[in-house]
Amino acid sequence: MISYLAVVAILLVSYYVAKAICSSVVAYRFKRAHGCQPEHKLPQSERILGLGFYFTFHKTVREKTRIAAGRKRFADNGPTFSTVMMGVKVHSTMDPENIKAVLATNFSDFGIGQRLRTFGPLLGKGIFSTDGAEWKHSRALIRPSFTRSQVADLEIFETHVKHLISKIPRDGSTIDLQPLFFQFTLDAATEFLFGESVNSLGSTEGSPQHRFGAAFDYAQANLGRQGWIDKLTSLFVDSEFTKACKFVHEFVDRIIDNELAKKTPADLEKTATFDTQERYIFLEELIRLTQDKKQLRDELLNILVAGRDTTASLLSHTFHVLSRRPDLYKKLVTEVSDLDGKIPTYEDIKSMGYLKNLLRESLRLYPVVPGNARFANKDTTLPHGGGPDGLSPIYIPKGGIVNYSVSAMHIRPDIYGPDATEFRPERWNAEEGLKPGWAYLPFNGGPRICVGQQFALVEASYTIVRMVQEFGKVENRDELPWTEKIGLTLSIDTGVKVAMIPV
Repeated sequence: MISYLAVVAILLVSYYVAKAICSSVVAYRFKRAHGCQPEHKLPQSERILGLGFYFTFHKTVREKTRIAAGRKRFADNGPTFSTVMMGVKVHSTMDPENIKAVLATNFSDFGIGQRLRTFGPLLGKGIFSTDGAEWKHSRALIRPSFTRSQVADLEIFETHVKHLISKIPRDGSTIDLQPLFFQFTLDAATEFLFGESVNSLGSTEGSPQHRFGAAFDYAQANLGRQGWIDKLTSLFVDSEFTKACKFVHEFVDRIIDNELAKKTPADLEKTATFDTQERYIFLEELIRLTQDKKQLRDELLNILVAGRDTTASLLSHTFHVLSRRPDLYKKLVTEVSDLDGKIPTYEDIKSMGYLKNLLRESLRLYPVVPGNARFANKDTTLPHGGGPDGLSPIYIPKGGIVNYSVSAMHIRPDIYGPDATEFRPERWNAEEGLKPGWAYLPFNGGPRICVGQQFALVEASYTIVRMVQEFGKVENRDELPWTEKIGLTLSIDTGVKVAMIPV
């Protein structure tokens, strides 16, 4: 006689088999209706759990060769292919049209998945950690803060650039610029956002400002690690991470409370104009739009993460290259010399063609975010990747993951030429006719394009010009090759060890 448990087991199996058959029929009809063809599959020893690829992938993470390994996979398998890792099918692409579909054309078909669960403990619900209506609300609050008048105000940078320069030895001794750049951008970003700088370049150990910088660094680094764990994040409890997040939140909450206490009811009723002759403070303008203290804190921290790391990564990689390419530094010195030593204006910076191309090339070969992923909200398609020629659409089921590689796309020889892996700023000269479109994504694209990209570029440009005005040469003091360090953004594992020779 069949036992009760056996009957239940048979019913459950029957249910899941029937569900799988129904799903297959629906998927088949969807594929036919949209002309989808099978995609290329990465060769794997087994594609049920994909454990072999999982261990291979994490080996590259440990060995800090993830970017090189990813580029090789695309070179071996073409611009779009699928893999299975930990039982999950992932579509990987470096096809500009596919990336355009994910980020723009079919924007509503995709979301950011589990990012809120990963980022939430530090960043809460802000512009980078939310989707849908919450994201739209955050973007509506944030976007007006990055108008040209705010981006063009360079006074906010000068004090911190002077402090940065004062930390660089003038006797030709070796200095690691990377930690200085991260401290500098934290100082500038907190002044822009909070109205007061944490002064990490000059704070004394144990001070609230120093503790904030240390706690913010620790919490942010932990977010990067937790991102790899994803669904297992909740099983790993890091008491130091919890303490760091708590300190960061309390520090920012005090600043918000102080700013709210200054405001009269009349102040709060004023419409935010984002166009004033007074010193611009992000928090002051945001308070005119909302007095929800948690939302204020979440948005401040979301922008702080992006505003600090983007510029620091760009500066670090640019000086990494300049220290190994004195010919490039000489060209910069020549361009900057036209200023005759005067402090650059916004118009001066915008007119510097070589500097602009140098930064474009730095972001091409060392993108701040080398790759990203989106999760399908519904059954959808990508325009390329299917069939023998890879030009037919492919099917992405609801819940499917699309991983897109900016770092691989940025060195495609069919787009950037046979010297695509070489650092050559001149490729961006108008006469070369390079117009990569969606094949160049240093700041993402579509509705979620980085709202602060111009702020980051102006800050980096201003800093480089001021450093070139102070130092006539930069010498490499690190013979080790470039090694990746991937957290929330890309940095250099060995730092940027150089000697700066004064003018």
